[in-house]
Formats: sequence, C-alpha cells, structure tokens
Amino acid sequence: MSDAPVPAGAKRWPNVPACYGWLSLDRRGGWRLQGEPLTHAGLVAFLNAHYEADEHGAWLVNNGPQKVFARLDYTPWVLRLEADGRISTHTGIDAGPVDALYLDDEGSALLHTARGIGVVDYRDLPRLLAECHLADDSPADVDTLMALMPGPEAERPRVRWRELPLQPIRRNEVAARFGFVADPAPAAEP
Repeated sequence: MSDAPVPAGAKRWPNVPACYGWLSLDRRGGWRLQGEPLTHAGLVAFLNAHYEADEHGAWLVNNGPQKVFARLDYTPWVLRLEADGRISTHTGIDAGPVDALYLDDEGSALLHTARGIGVVDYRDLPRLLAECHLADDSPADVDTLMALMPGPEAERPRVRWRELPLQPIRRNEVAARFGFVADPAPAAEP
C-alpha cells in the first residue's frame, strides 16, 4: 500500500472502473467516441488537456476518478508542422526538439520528438517531404524516398531532413519499438 498522501477531493471519488473501447485518436489527431468524430470545442479541449500515458504505455484521458483509455489509429501523437518551423502535437502543445525522422512502408512520416513518437499529419506530409534532400543538396523525389524501404542498407539512398537522416521503419514495428499500446484492453482477472 502506498504511503503517498491522497488529495482531499480524491477521498470522495468512487471506485469507478476504467473505460475501454469508447475513445480513439485518429490519424489526423481527431478524437472519436465510438467511431464518431467529436467536434464540441470544450470536450476536445478537455480531452487534450487530460491526455497522458500510464506506466504500461497505454494512452488515456483522466476523467475525474475514471481512466478512459484511447485506441490509437497509429501513434500517441499526431504532429503538425507550424509555419514558423516548429512541430506541434494534435493537442496544441509544442512537441520539442526532433531527434529522428522515419518513413514507414506505407508512406507515412514519423518524428521522434521530446514528447515521443508521432505520425506527421498527412496534410503536412508534402511540405515535410519537400524539405528532404540528398547528400548533394538536391531535392529527394518520391522514387528516391520509396527506395528507402527495400534492399540492403548499403544500397539505400541517403536522404536528410533538417540535418536528420531519413530512416526506414515498418509500421507493424512502431508500437513495440517506441513502447506504446495502440489498443489498450483491461487486464485479465487472475
């Protein structure tokens, strides 16, 4: 049992079971409730403000005493390229520095930021890819970018974005590699 102090308000909270399968985050950074888009600005702001990961890498929204787990269509963050060059999350916060860029086998770009891994919003993908260059500083065309995936590493083209090498990754490896749970489920009862 923990010796940590319990906030006064929490002492009144009922024992509420966690909620699974209702809330999801789509690849555009939009919240969905049972598959339907949420558009109420206040509700979206609440979800964004209370979005976090638990100790197992499952992402959730704290709703008072209840944990509402989110199914992720891809990554925990959907990232957007701002006009001033910054990267922001779907929740509107700054993603911080980027230390890696990946292109998956489906053509999605992923950035590893100070906040963690996130897929680039597809609406910003053309702008990000237009910033990709080869070693001679010439623009990387689509064929060059797609050549990143197959073949041995020694034969892959060297592509850079903001001085970071563009690295290939397989979509089905992303969750395990970056330690998040894409579709949380309740723990089995003993």
